[in-house]
Amino acid sequence: MSAVVLAAAAAAAAMALLVRPPPRPPGRSGPAPGSWWSVVVAPGVVAAVVAPGAGVLLLVVAGASAAGVALVRKQRRRRAAAAVSVRVLETCEVMASELASGQAPGACLDHAAAAWSPLAPVAAAFRVGSDVPTAMRELAAELDGASDLRVVAAAWQVAHRTGQGLASTIDRVAESLRAAAGTRRVVAGELASARATARLVAGLPVLSLVMGSGAGGDPWGFLLGTASGLACLALGLAFGLAGLWWIEAIARGAEDVA
Repeated sequence: MSAVVLAAAAAAAAMALLVRPPPRPPGRSGPAPGSWWSVVVAPGVVAAVVAPGAGVLLLVVAGASAAGVALVRKQRRRRAAAAVSVRVLETCEVMASELASGQAPGACLDHAAAAWSPLAPVAAAFRVGSDVPTAMRELAAELDGASDLRVVAAAWQVAHRTGQGLASTIDRVAESLRAAAGTRRVVAGELASARATARLVAGLPVLSLVMGSGAGGDPWGFLLGTASGLACLALGLAFGLAGLWWIEAIARGAEDVA
């Protein structure tokens, strides 16, 4: 029974550490994000008390699945942010070329908004005579990966305050953003091997189980049919997922610095 309790505690700890629900957006009504948490954990805990074997297995599977989904979503958000960063650079380059050719700033913003719809509020702010840098900063705060728009907003504001040509200012900003994008690509290339190694190491236990089954052993029966096996399964999944999460956190920190 002590092994069953250990497995249940390990599964619950894995879920608590790896699948923290995101904060509720301001003004959002209805159930808080991650309310499914209690729906998954509570039945698993009850089942672990009533039927220890099946209940602990349910907790282990639910915890591993939820943590895996959270990791996949985190990777998708990272890729989406990288795509947004590329669009910001492309928009800045197009604006710089159009301004250099004599286009009016409003027309440049309209063209940029037509090519990339998130910029529509910025173009609308220019048309109604509102503060364009403020609109850019608001978009940079709302859209993950658009932080470079703060640099564009600062350049726009300085150009209007000092009377310096907007075309040359935006062109210099585009050059700096290109250099920063090149640095991020180098960092991403260096981190790709670390991420691939982490995923390979996380998948090695599955290969070991397959090899053990092919050699005449019964590792699946031990892991799924005994209390000690369930404890090992829960701890192994928790450590493996925590390792993947840790690698992603370190990589994200390096990318943020770059």
